[in-house]
Amino acid sequence: MTKIFCVGELLIDFVAEHQGSDLSKANEFTKKAGGAPANVACAIAKLGGKSSFVGAVGKDPFGTFLLDVLANEHVDISNAQRTKKFTTMAFVSIAEDGERDFVFSRGADKELKYDSSLRTKFQGHMLHFGAATALLGGNLEEAYTHYLFDGITKDCFISFDPNYRSDLWQEKEEKFITKCKGFIEKSHLCKFSKEEALLLSGKATVADACSYLHEAGARIITVTLGKEGTYVSMAERQTTIPSIKVNPIDTTGAGDAFIGCLLYQIAKLPNPKAILEDFDALTAMVETANKAGAITTTQFGAIAALPTLEDLAV
Repeated sequence: MTKIFCVGELLIDFVAEHQGSDLSKANEFTKKAGGAPANVACAIAKLGGKSSFVGAVGKDPFGTFLLDVLANEHVDISNAQRTKKFTTMAFVSIAEDGERDFVFSRGADKELKYDSSLRTKFQGHMLHFGAATALLGGNLEEAYTHYLFDGITKDCFISFDPNYRSDLWQEKEEKFITKCKGFIEKSHLCKFSKEEALLLSGKATVADACSYLHEAGARIITVTLGKEGTYVSMAERQTTIPSIKVNPIDTTGAGDAFIGCLLYQIAKLPNPKAILEDFDALTAMVETANKAGAITTTQFGAIAALPTLEDLAV
């Protein structure tokens, strides 16, 4: 099976459970492991795939806790870095319908240094760029960009999920759009929320957004639509794959479970890039990935809620 390298942040989610979506009113928080790329790496490993996390955490108890969580999920952490900066944190409040309010306190994630030795390890494998914080400058953004170039030159299947967080990009949306373009242009698979697809394209509908983003270079586009399912688009074919009905209590990590499950299935192919020519196979994979995303919303915390193959078989 092809290995999937997930590049970006690993952080502490301090979750205010059962206290509504207004963080200003939250009094009690529960510590959870989080960070979109780390969630994706765990989603892949939990299904039996091969994943490696590439990111930085602090030389503090929280950093140790986070790396232990990944190791316990059988994620390869040999490419993770430790830094003197304190581990990044996100404070999350959850409404009754599972929707969230985020505030970030950035630290170690932005200190990731480019490691040229990874270039050889990438050869013929898959790279997933899914960090919410990677385009905010610093060492992480520089490494992110270098790794994209390495992925291109080493014949990798490249996946991109921008993970837009409005709290991080207030009054800087145009800069976010500009920085995403290079990744959209070079990616074989792009995963967007509806909000992201419309923001990045400037269009009013998902269909028009996908047409624009295909012209920008994206080969496969998936747009997650929550309970409505996922819009799947290649240049010549599009469809919406429905999701399963669940009673969500926490939507944290649902998108990461979706893309992790989709990447896991693509990695099982003898040649992952073959999916670029097989729309029917892709839609079948998205149907399974939708189920993974939905199951994740039925528990609190992203990594603990990620499904196994046995869960998907039910």
